[in-house]
Amino acid sequence: MRLAIQLAEGASGQTGINPVVGCVLVKDGRIVGMGAHLKRGTAHAEIHALQMAGPEAEGSTAYVTLEPCSHFGKTPPCSDRLIKEKVKRVVVACSDPNPLVAGSGFERLRSHGLDVDVGVLQAEASQLNEAFTHFIQTRRPFVTLKTASTLDGKIASRSGDSKWITGPAARAYVHTLRHRNQAIMVGIGTVLSDDPLLTTRLEVPALHPIRVIVDSGLKLPLTAQVVTDRSAETIVLTTENADAAKREALEAAGITVLLCGSGQQVDLRLAMVKLGERDIGSLLLEGGGKLNGAMLENGLIDKMLLFYAPKIIGGNGAPGNFSFGGFELMKDAIELERLTVQQFGSDVCLTGYPRYRNEVK
Repeated sequence: MRLAIQLAEGASGQTGINPVVGCVLVKDGRIVGMGAHLKRGTAHAEIHALQMAGPEAEGSTAYVTLEPCSHFGKTPPCSDRLIKEKVKRVVVACSDPNPLVAGSGFERLRSHGLDVDVGVLQAEASQLNEAFTHFIQTRRPFVTLKTASTLDGKIASRSGDSKWITGPAARAYVHTLRHRNQAIMVGIGTVLSDDPLLTTRLEVPALHPIRVIVDSGLKLPLTAQVVTDRSAETIVLTTENADAAKREALEAAGITVLLCGSGQQVDLRLAMVKLGERDIGSLLLEGGGKLNGAMLENGLIDKMLLFYAPKIIGGNGAPGNFSFGGFELMKDAIELERLTVQQFGSDVCLTGYPRYRNEVK
Protein backbone atom coordinates (compact mmCIF):
# COMPACT_ATOMS: atom_id res chain seq x y z
CA MET A 1 0.00 0.00 0.00
CA ARG A 2 2.88 2.39 0.66
CA LEU A 3 4.04 1.84 -2.91
CA ALA A 4 0.53 2.52 -4.17
CA ILE A 5 0.47 5.78 -2.18
CA GLN A 6 3.84 6.77 -3.67
CA LEU A 7 2.47 6.13 -7.16
CA ALA A 8 -0.56 8.28 -6.42
CA GLU A 9 1.50 11.09 -4.92
CA GLY A 10 3.70 11.18 -8.01
CA ALA A 11 0.70 12.28 -10.07
CA SER A 12 -0.39 15.07 -7.70
CA GLY A 13 -1.52 18.07 -9.70
CA GLN A 14 -2.17 16.16 -12.92
CA THR A 15 -5.72 14.92 -12.43
CA GLY A 16 -7.75 18.15 -12.17
CA ILE A 17 -10.79 17.66 -9.95
CA ASN A 18 -10.28 13.90 -10.07
CA PRO A 19 -8.55 12.16 -7.15
CA VAL A 20 -5.01 10.84 -7.34
CA VAL A 21 -5.00 7.05 -7.05
CA GLY A 22 -2.34 4.36 -7.04
CA CYS A 23 -2.70 0.61 -7.48
CA VAL A 24 -0.32 -2.31 -7.03
CA LEU A 25 -1.12 -5.94 -7.95
CA VAL A 26 0.66 -8.68 -6.01
CA LYS A 27 0.61 -12.42 -6.76
CA ASP A 28 2.60 -15.18 -5.04
CA GLY A 29 4.75 -12.61 -3.29
CA ARG A 30 5.65 -10.73 -6.48
CA ILE A 31 4.50 -7.37 -7.80
CA VAL A 32 2.90 -8.10 -11.17
CA GLY A 33 1.32 -4.76 -11.98
CA MET A 34 1.44 -1.10 -10.96
CA GLY A 35 -0.45 1.97 -12.04
CA ALA A 36 -1.58 5.49 -11.22
CA HIS A 37 -4.35 7.73 -12.45
CA LEU A 38 -2.47 10.23 -14.60
CA LYS A 39 -5.06 12.54 -16.17
CA ARG A 40 -8.76 13.28 -15.88
CA GLY A 41 -10.71 11.34 -18.49
CA THR A 42 -8.04 8.68 -18.97
CA ALA A 43 -7.66 5.17 -17.53
CA HIS A 44 -7.69 4.84 -13.75
CA ALA A 45 -4.89 3.34 -11.66
CA GLU A 46 -6.49 -0.13 -11.51
CA ILE A 47 -6.69 -0.35 -15.29
CA HIS A 48 -3.03 0.52 -15.78
CA ALA A 49 -2.01 -2.08 -13.18
CA LEU A 50 -4.23 -4.76 -14.74
CA GLN A 51 -2.87 -4.07 -18.19
CA MET A 52 0.67 -4.45 -16.89
CA ALA A 53 -0.17 -7.70 -15.10
CA GLY A 54 -1.95 -9.30 -18.04
CA PRO A 55 -2.88 -12.95 -17.33
CA GLU A 56 -1.14 -12.80 -13.95
CA ALA A 57 -3.92 -10.57 -12.64
CA GLU A 58 -6.03 -13.68 -12.06
CA GLY A 59 -5.83 -14.70 -8.43
CA SER A 60 -3.87 -11.60 -7.42
CA THR A 61 -4.39 -9.07 -4.64
CA ALA A 62 -4.97 -5.46 -5.62
CA TYR A 63 -3.77 -2.73 -3.25
CA VAL A 64 -5.63 0.50 -4.11
CA THR A 65 -5.45 3.87 -2.38
CA LEU A 66 -9.11 4.72 -3.08
CA GLU A 67 -12.32 2.70 -3.44
CA PRO A 68 -12.64 1.35 -7.02
CA CYS A 69 -15.39 3.18 -8.90
CA SER A 70 -18.63 1.38 -9.72
CA HIS A 71 -20.24 3.84 -12.12
CA PHE A 72 -19.78 4.95 -15.71
CA GLY A 73 -18.16 8.39 -15.83
CA LYS A 74 -15.57 9.41 -18.38
CA THR A 75 -14.26 5.83 -18.08
CA PRO A 76 -15.93 2.44 -17.34
CA PRO A 77 -16.17 1.13 -13.75
CA CYS A 78 -12.89 -0.16 -12.33
CA SER A 79 -14.72 -2.61 -10.07
CA ASP A 80 -16.14 -4.39 -13.13
CA ARG A 81 -12.67 -4.73 -14.63
CA LEU A 82 -11.23 -6.16 -11.39
CA ILE A 83 -14.05 -8.72 -11.40
CA LYS A 84 -13.55 -9.55 -15.07
CA GLU A 85 -9.80 -10.13 -14.63
CA LYS A 86 -10.56 -12.48 -11.69
CA VAL A 87 -8.64 -10.58 -9.04
CA LYS A 88 -9.05 -12.51 -5.79
CA ARG A 89 -8.68 -9.83 -3.12
CA VAL A 90 -8.82 -6.03 -2.99
CA VAL A 91 -7.17 -4.05 -0.18
CA VAL A 92 -8.25 -0.40 -0.08
CA ALA A 93 -6.91 2.53 1.92
CA CYS A 94 -10.08 4.66 2.05
CA SER A 95 -13.59 4.89 0.68
CA ASP A 96 -14.57 7.33 -2.05
CA PRO A 97 -16.51 10.40 -0.79
CA ASN A 98 -18.11 10.82 -4.22
CA PRO A 99 -21.85 10.05 -3.78
CA LEU A 100 -21.72 8.16 -7.08
CA VAL A 101 -19.37 5.66 -5.43
CA ALA A 102 -19.53 5.95 -1.60
CA GLY A 103 -19.32 2.25 -0.74
CA SER A 104 -21.01 0.85 -3.82
CA GLY A 105 -17.65 -0.21 -5.22
CA PHE A 106 -17.04 -2.39 -2.16
CA GLU A 107 -20.52 -3.89 -2.40
CA ARG A 108 -20.08 -4.72 -6.07
CA LEU A 109 -16.76 -6.46 -5.49
CA ARG A 110 -18.04 -8.45 -2.51
CA SER A 111 -21.20 -9.49 -4.36
CA HIS A 112 -18.96 -11.16 -6.95
CA GLY A 113 -16.97 -13.09 -4.35
CA LEU A 114 -13.91 -10.87 -3.97
CA ASP A 115 -12.41 -10.40 -0.52
CA VAL A 116 -12.31 -6.71 0.37
CA ASP A 117 -10.36 -5.08 3.22
CA VAL A 118 -10.65 -1.34 3.91
CA GLY A 119 -8.62 1.07 6.03
CA VAL A 120 -4.97 0.18 5.39
CA LEU A 121 -2.90 3.41 5.70
CA GLN A 122 -6.14 5.34 5.53
CA ALA A 123 -4.82 8.61 6.97
CA GLU A 124 -1.93 8.82 4.51
CA ALA A 125 -4.13 8.05 1.52
CA SER A 126 -6.84 10.50 2.60
CA GLN A 127 -4.28 13.28 2.92
CA LEU A 128 -3.42 12.94 -0.76
CA ASN A 129 -6.99 13.72 -1.77
CA GLU A 130 -7.97 16.41 0.73
CA ALA A 131 -8.71 18.84 -2.11
CA PHE A 132 -10.83 16.27 -3.97
CA THR A 133 -12.82 15.43 -0.84
CA HIS A 134 -13.43 19.12 -0.09
CA PHE A 135 -14.58 19.83 -3.64
CA ILE A 136 -16.94 16.84 -3.71
CA GLN A 137 -18.52 17.97 -0.44
CA THR A 138 -18.69 21.74 -1.02
CA ARG A 139 -18.30 22.27 -4.81
CA ARG A 140 -15.77 24.97 -3.92
CA PRO A 141 -12.00 24.84 -4.45
CA PHE A 142 -9.80 23.72 -1.57
CA VAL A 143 -7.84 26.88 -0.76
CA THR A 144 -4.23 26.57 0.40
CA LEU A 145 -2.68 29.79 1.60
CA LYS A 146 1.04 30.22 1.13
CA THR A 147 2.83 33.18 2.60
CA ALA A 148 6.47 34.00 3.28
CA SER A 149 7.49 36.43 6.01
CA THR A 150 10.21 37.46 8.40
CA LEU A 151 10.10 36.32 12.00
CA ASP A 152 8.24 39.50 12.90
CA GLY A 153 5.52 38.69 10.36
CA LYS A 154 6.47 41.12 7.58
CA ILE A 155 5.95 40.13 3.94
CA ALA A 156 7.94 43.11 2.69
CA SER A 157 10.04 45.94 4.06
CA ARG A 158 8.58 49.40 4.75
CA SER A 159 9.72 50.41 1.23
CA GLY A 160 7.86 47.45 -0.30
CA ASP A 161 10.93 45.35 -1.09
CA SER A 162 10.20 41.61 -0.82
CA LYS A 163 12.87 39.91 -2.95
CA TRP A 164 13.81 37.66 -1.43
CA ILE A 165 12.46 36.86 2.01
CA THR A 166 13.03 33.11 1.82
CA GLY A 167 15.82 31.14 0.18
CA PRO A 168 16.02 29.04 -2.99
CA ALA A 169 14.82 25.78 -1.38
CA ALA A 170 11.61 27.32 -0.06
CA ARG A 171 10.92 29.13 -3.34
CA ALA A 172 11.41 25.93 -5.32
CA TYR A 173 8.88 24.14 -3.11
CA VAL A 174 6.37 26.92 -3.74
CA HIS A 175 6.66 26.22 -7.46
CA THR A 176 5.91 22.57 -6.71
CA LEU A 177 2.77 23.78 -4.93
CA ARG A 178 1.81 25.72 -8.05
CA HIS A 179 2.16 22.53 -10.09
CA ARG A 180 -0.09 20.67 -7.65
CA ASN A 181 -2.90 23.25 -7.61
CA GLN A 182 -5.31 23.91 -10.44
CA ALA A 183 -5.32 27.67 -9.85
CA ILE A 184 -3.28 30.39 -8.17
CA MET A 185 -4.89 33.56 -6.80
CA VAL A 186 -3.48 37.01 -6.00
CA GLY A 187 -4.91 40.49 -5.56
CA ILE A 188 -4.56 43.33 -8.04
CA GLY A 189 -2.07 45.02 -5.70
CA THR A 190 0.40 42.18 -6.23
CA VAL A 191 0.03 42.43 -10.01
CA LEU A 192 0.48 46.21 -10.06
CA SER A 193 3.56 46.14 -7.81
CA ASP A 194 5.35 43.03 -9.11
CA ASP A 195 3.88 42.27 -12.58
CA PRO A 196 4.30 38.53 -11.91
CA LEU A 197 3.86 35.70 -14.40
CA LEU A 198 2.33 33.38 -11.77
CA THR A 199 3.55 30.33 -13.67
CA THR A 200 5.41 27.23 -12.46
CA ARG A 201 9.17 27.33 -12.86
CA LEU A 202 11.01 24.14 -11.91
CA GLU A 203 14.06 22.37 -13.27
CA VAL A 204 11.72 19.87 -14.94
CA PRO A 205 8.62 20.65 -17.04
CA ALA A 206 5.57 21.29 -14.86
CA LEU A 207 1.94 22.36 -15.14
CA HIS A 208 0.96 26.01 -14.92
CA PRO A 209 -2.04 26.85 -12.72
CA ILE A 210 -4.94 28.97 -13.92
CA ARG A 211 -4.21 32.54 -12.83
CA VAL A 212 -6.97 34.20 -10.79
CA ILE A 213 -6.77 37.94 -10.10
CA VAL A 214 -9.05 39.64 -7.56
CA ASP A 215 -9.61 43.07 -9.07
CA SER A 216 -12.73 44.87 -7.81
CA GLY A 217 -12.01 48.06 -9.79
CA LEU A 218 -10.64 46.42 -12.97
CA LYS A 219 -7.29 48.15 -12.64
CA LEU A 220 -5.47 45.32 -14.43
CA PRO A 221 -3.34 46.81 -17.24
CA LEU A 222 -3.64 45.23 -20.66
CA THR A 223 0.18 45.18 -20.72
CA ALA A 224 0.48 43.04 -17.55
CA GLN A 225 2.23 39.71 -18.01
CA VAL A 226 -0.82 37.79 -16.76
CA VAL A 227 -2.66 39.31 -19.76
CA THR A 228 -0.03 39.12 -22.50
CA ASP A 229 1.46 35.75 -21.53
CA ARG A 230 -0.59 32.90 -23.00
CA SER A 231 1.10 29.97 -21.25
CA ALA A 232 -1.78 29.79 -18.77
CA GLU A 233 -5.40 30.92 -18.60
CA THR A 234 -6.19 34.07 -16.61
CA ILE A 235 -9.47 34.76 -14.80
CA VAL A 236 -10.29 38.16 -13.32
CA LEU A 237 -12.76 38.40 -10.45
CA THR A 238 -14.52 41.74 -10.30
CA THR A 239 -17.90 43.28 -9.42
CA GLU A 240 -21.00 44.22 -11.36
CA ASN A 241 -19.98 47.87 -10.91
CA ALA A 242 -16.75 47.43 -12.87
CA ASP A 243 -16.19 49.51 -16.01
CA ALA A 244 -17.90 47.75 -18.94
CA ALA A 245 -15.43 49.06 -21.53
CA LYS A 246 -12.44 47.77 -19.54
CA ARG A 247 -14.16 44.43 -19.14
CA GLU A 248 -14.70 44.18 -22.90
CA ALA A 249 -11.06 45.08 -23.53
CA LEU A 250 -9.84 42.35 -21.18
CA GLU A 251 -12.16 39.78 -22.72
CA ALA A 252 -10.95 40.80 -26.18
CA ALA A 253 -7.42 40.08 -24.93
CA GLY A 254 -8.46 36.53 -24.00
CA ILE A 255 -9.13 37.11 -20.31
CA THR A 256 -12.16 35.56 -18.58
CA VAL A 257 -13.95 38.12 -16.40
CA LEU A 258 -16.32 36.86 -13.70
CA LEU A 259 -18.74 39.24 -11.99
CA CYS A 260 -18.87 38.43 -8.28
CA GLY A 261 -21.41 40.54 -6.46
CA SER A 262 -22.85 44.04 -6.72
CA GLY A 263 -20.88 45.62 -3.88
CA GLN A 264 -17.71 47.69 -3.97
CA GLN A 265 -15.54 44.64 -3.28
CA VAL A 266 -15.52 41.18 -4.85
CA ASP A 267 -17.83 38.80 -3.00
CA LEU A 268 -15.19 36.18 -2.22
CA ARG A 269 -17.69 33.50 -1.22
CA LEU A 270 -19.54 33.90 -4.51
CA ALA A 271 -16.19 33.93 -6.31
CA MET A 272 -15.27 30.54 -4.86
CA VAL A 273 -18.65 29.16 -5.98
CA LYS A 274 -18.07 30.45 -9.51
CA LEU A 275 -14.58 28.97 -9.64
CA GLY A 276 -16.01 25.65 -8.47
CA GLU A 277 -18.56 25.80 -11.28
CA ARG A 278 -15.59 25.96 -13.65
CA ASP A 279 -14.27 22.67 -12.19
CA ILE A 280 -11.47 24.34 -10.25
CA GLY A 281 -11.03 22.09 -7.23
CA SER A 282 -7.79 23.40 -5.72
CA LEU A 283 -6.45 26.92 -5.41
CA LEU A 284 -3.15 28.27 -4.10
CA LEU A 285 -3.60 31.68 -2.47
CA GLU A 286 -0.46 33.83 -2.73
CA GLY A 287 -2.09 37.12 -1.81
CA GLY A 288 -0.97 40.13 0.14
CA GLY A 289 -2.12 40.89 3.66
CA LYS A 290 -5.44 42.44 2.59
CA LEU A 291 -6.59 39.54 0.41
CA ASN A 292 -5.29 36.98 2.92
CA GLY A 293 -7.19 38.72 5.69
CA ALA A 294 -10.41 38.92 3.68
CA MET A 295 -10.24 35.24 2.76
CA LEU A 296 -9.58 34.36 6.40
CA GLU A 297 -12.47 36.51 7.65
CA ASN A 298 -14.78 34.72 5.23
CA GLY A 299 -13.59 31.29 6.40
CA LEU A 300 -12.40 30.41 2.90
CA ILE A 301 -8.84 29.28 3.70
CA ASP A 302 -8.68 25.52 4.24
CA LYS A 303 -4.96 25.03 4.75
CA MET A 304 -2.02 27.30 5.51
CA LEU A 305 1.66 27.06 4.67
CA LEU A 306 3.46 29.80 6.56
CA PHE A 307 7.11 30.17 5.58
CA TYR A 308 9.33 32.07 8.01
CA ALA A 309 12.83 33.30 7.23
CA PRO A 310 15.27 33.84 10.13
CA LYS A 311 15.15 37.61 9.62
CA ILE A 312 13.71 40.61 11.46
CA ILE A 313 12.95 43.61 9.24
CA GLY A 314 10.81 45.85 11.45
CA GLY A 315 9.12 48.94 10.04
CA ASN A 316 5.89 50.43 11.32
CA GLY A 317 4.48 50.63 7.81
CA ALA A 318 5.78 47.27 6.59
CA PRO A 319 2.95 44.97 5.41
CA GLY A 320 2.15 41.79 7.32
CA ASN A 321 0.75 38.36 6.52
CA PHE A 322 -2.85 39.25 7.36
CA SER A 323 -4.62 42.59 7.37
CA PHE A 324 -8.16 42.51 8.77
CA GLY A 325 -10.21 43.82 11.66
CA GLY A 326 -9.12 41.10 14.04
CA PHE A 327 -10.59 40.01 17.36
CA GLU A 328 -11.02 41.71 20.71
CA LEU A 329 -10.03 38.67 22.78
CA MET A 330 -7.18 36.19 22.40
CA LYS A 331 -9.60 33.32 23.00
CA ASP A 332 -11.35 34.23 19.75
CA ALA A 333 -8.20 33.95 17.65
CA ILE A 334 -8.19 31.50 14.75
CA GLU A 335 -6.02 28.53 15.67
CA LEU A 336 -4.19 26.12 13.41
CA GLU A 337 -4.78 22.41 13.95
CA ARG A 338 -2.76 19.37 12.84
CA LEU A 339 0.37 21.49 12.82
CA THR A 340 3.53 20.18 11.15
CA VAL A 341 6.94 21.79 10.73
CA GLN A 342 9.37 21.46 7.82
CA GLN A 343 12.71 23.11 7.18
CA PHE A 344 13.85 24.35 3.75
CA GLY A 345 17.44 25.49 3.96
CA SER A 346 17.48 28.07 6.75
CA ASP A 347 13.73 28.73 6.42
CA VAL A 348 10.92 27.05 8.37
CA CYS A 349 7.44 26.21 7.11
CA LEU A 350 4.50 25.77 9.49
CA THR A 351 1.59 23.86 7.93
CA GLY A 352 -1.80 23.72 9.58
CA TYR A 353 -5.55 23.82 9.14
CA PRO A 354 -7.46 26.83 10.51
CA ARG A 355 -10.29 26.19 12.95
CA TYR A 356 -13.02 28.79 12.62
CA ARG A 357 -14.72 29.31 15.97
CA ASN A 358 -17.65 31.31 14.61
CA GLU A 359 -18.58 28.58 12.11
CA VAL A 360 -18.27 30.94 9.14
CA LYS A 361 -17.63 27.93 6.93
